[in-house]
Amino acid sequence: WPRWPRPAAGAGPALNEVLESGRWSIASPYDGRPTYEQRFAARFTRYVGVRRCVATASGTAALMAALEACGVGAGDEVIVPALSWIASASTVLGVNAVPVFVDVDPGTLCLDSAAVEAAITERTKAIVVVHLYAAVADLDALSGLAARHGVALIEDCAQAHGARFRGRHVGGFGSAGTFSMHHTKLLTSGEGGAVVTDDDALARRVEHLRADGRCSPPAPPPIGTAELVETGELMGSNRCLSEFQSALLTVQLGELDRWNAVRRRNAFLLDKLLGGLGYTPQSTAPGTTERVYFTYAVGLPAQLTAAGAPVVAEAVTAELRYPVRPVYPPLYASRLYDPASRRRFSISAEHTARVSGPGQPLPVAEAAARRTLALHHAALLGDEEDVHDIAAAFEKVLRHAAELTAQ
Repeated sequence: WPRWPRPAAGAGPALNEVLESGRWSIASPYDGRPTYEQRFAARFTRYVGVRRCVATASGTAALMAALEACGVGAGDEVIVPALSWIASASTVLGVNAVPVFVDVDPGTLCLDSAAVEAAITERTKAIVVVHLYAAVADLDALSGLAARHGVALIEDCAQAHGARFRGRHVGGFGSAGTFSMHHTKLLTSGEGGAVVTDDDALARRVEHLRADGRCSPPAPPPIGTAELVETGELMGSNRCLSEFQSALLTVQLGELDRWNAVRRRNAFLLDKLLGGLGYTPQSTAPGTTERVYFTYAVGLPAQLTAAGAPVVAEAVTAELRYPVRPVYPPLYASRLYDPASRRRFSISAEHTARVSGPGQPLPVAEAAARRTLALHHAALLGDEEDVHDIAAAFEKVLRHAAELTAQ
């Protein structure tokens, strides 16, 4: 199976340039040249089609900075999808706010706009929409909701580098867009993240929040002096991206569209093959003009639903010798979501009750966790023969549905 990550041409020379430069951090003394972080930010803004990009140490750091920059704080409510990675909830807790878990659309597995509208209260400060796996959420409906209710819309694009909606790259539809550049992602530097926005004031707040309250000056400083300026405007933390990671991202970005095209072509074929067997590939919102595939997600046919996603995933994995997993569990039921395990979240009895999760299970997210499998995007970087091998494994498991159900 194809390996991931794979270095783009020029990755080695870019890393060596940083190694020999004597400038490994954006907090290093100015040497007369733009940092790689500045070069990556400029290139990524052009790619996404926004005014500003601020790189961060991780996608989690990007989400936390975006939430705070949008004014989210103690006691505020933030609507998040019930089906997502833990960071969708932990970042909200991290700014002392309350995650409000909302059900998802059964086809896209992204936020259900009707459920979002029903969950909005006078305490709602933001909506975080996750473009999950290979789907783009309904940005028409969610943008309209955010505007009507006067709340921030934050796009979590950690799994959607290069996806387009209505012809525009995702990340530029809300108040801010956030990206993760973790090892598993479509664009990666091992760890890393970014916040993108068209709002200069919001970008300036993010700059302060990720660099201990410092930001870049309007003009280059004298050589040998600190480039970051201590403005005293806003207290922050150190969530900066290193120059090594920035250099790697600058080069890797040049290959993103090409690799996405390979995944897309193979995913379209896999849709046809698995759809013909009775499996249900994940859909995307109307208005999506270009999909990308961080994960290929597919629902089980009726014959396998009794066996359940964990059992079927194990069987397909054994056939492929490549990991196939169930999709995320609902966040409120995840073993990773446990605010009581950290004393910092014990603000009050009322707060503890508010962050404990929904009062009842959310049926679509629960059903998706039982019936949907996920295949990492590296499996889609092979050739057509690999795609047929994947389909053959799913077909064989389907033929043995009775045996799996009896386990």
